[in-house]
Amino acid sequence: MTTSFRAYLLTDSGNPRGSFVRRSLDELDPGDVVVRVAYSDINYKDALAATGKGKILRRPSCIGGIDFSGTVTASADPRFAIGAQVAAVGFELGVSHDGGYAEYARVPGDWLVALPPSLSLWDAMAIGTAGFTAALAIRRMEQNGLVQGHGPVVVSGSTGGVGSIAIAALSRLGHHVVALTGKPHEQEYLTTLGAAEVLARSTLDLSSIKPLGKSTWAGAIDNLGGDVLAWMASTMKVNGVIASIGLAQNASLNTTVMPFILRGVSLLGINSSDGVSAADRAEAWRRLATDMKPNNLTAIAKEIRLDGLPDAFATLLAGKARGRFVVNVA
Repeated sequence: MTTSFRAYLLTDSGNPRGSFVRRSLDELDPGDVVVRVAYSDINYKDALAATGKGKILRRPSCIGGIDFSGTVTASADPRFAIGAQVAAVGFELGVSHDGGYAEYARVPGDWLVALPPSLSLWDAMAIGTAGFTAALAIRRMEQNGLVQGHGPVVVSGSTGGVGSIAIAALSRLGHHVVALTGKPHEQEYLTTLGAAEVLARSTLDLSSIKPLGKSTWAGAIDNLGGDVLAWMASTMKVNGVIASIGLAQNASLNTTVMPFILRGVSLLGINSSDGVSAADRAEAWRRLATDMKPNNLTAIAKEIRLDGLPDAFATLLAGKARGRFVVNVA
């Protein structure tokens, strides 16, 4: 096994930055399983942590990357044999435990999931935390009454990672998906993913949202928060379900109780990092490998090398990214 390998280290001691360093296995944080990392990815959280745009790091320095996939090279956990293909998303990775932007990772076995045969290491990171979150949202929506044929499902932030995977997964499940976007020039991309309609956000009048608007949506997945989420709530059908995932527009929510008490609308908060049981985690990945697996992951994800991290962070934070970045670490 190699004694030295490359990693992208995040530091925050008054001047947040990322830099390429050499590390050894002995320098990694403790864990039961050592993984030779093949791929990682880039999430909004990664970009915030690497640039200091958000207070993400919980210690002065940490190898970045909240997700990774790879092959087990050493294991004290009987669930993971040497040679097993695994993935890890979320937990403390890239925040307070060395993450996936390195050629090796060492983590607790409880953070790993064995990949189903139908998911390659690349597939797992094209999906990553974004797709895992989308799967959790769709499962919660199904558990709260979302069924195919009861009406359209609208997805905001549709060109982003969560939005892209959500559209593809919902479409594969047979739903009529409407992509709500601030980038109407991406219509071809969104229809390729499976969107039946593309709705430009600029066509909405969010300045005067009615307590109860036109009954339209059976389901909604929101990545924006603020006025868009309030508009969704007011335009849900009876017993409609909304999954709230992000706050890219605003963390506030100015709405009324009317949709919830007069139409029976459910507002579901989706947290993909804490409180997800091992059974729910395994089921989400099983669905992502079967009936929720996007047919067009190569259209959603762009592969970059480890050297491309700084430019990709800048692209993501500037709002110019589309879909997902898969980082080829190996």
